[in-house]
Amino acid sequence: MLKKSVFFILICICLSACNSDKKEAKKELVLDMYEPSEMSLLMNRMYEINERIKLDIIQGKTAEDFPLEFLQIHTAELSDFKNRNETFESFSKLFVEKEKNIFETDSNKEAKKRFNQAINLCISCHKTECTGPIPRIKKLLIK
Repeated sequence: MLKKSVFFILICICLSACNSDKKEAKKELVLDMYEPSEMSLLMNRMYEINERIKLDIIQGKTAEDFPLEFLQIHTAELSDFKNRNETFESFSKLFVEKEKNIFETDSNKEAKKRFNQAINLCISCHKTECTGPIPRIKKLLIK
């Protein structure tokens, strides 16, 4: 009986030692959380705003004012692995121009067409870099 008790105590000690190693290993685990860049946050915000603009156009409402925060596309900090280049600069200038066109009430093009031109420009730019969001951006197009 004594041998069984000693054996049982040894097993418990071994198991608790193994268990404490796992707890220490869990404590040492440091998660490297993704922090979106200013540009990524801006792009998500532009998506939200364009969703509202799309809904307004579908409902026949006149779009209000050009969102000035879209101008941050020229200055927002990019992800660490990205650089501003000539292509990006060209697309960003055209994007602002096309977005402003959406809000022109005296335009001879219908709002749906102007809106889709702006969204298609987003898709074209994303084809050159950062292709991941393209399926999401396509959802903005008005059919």
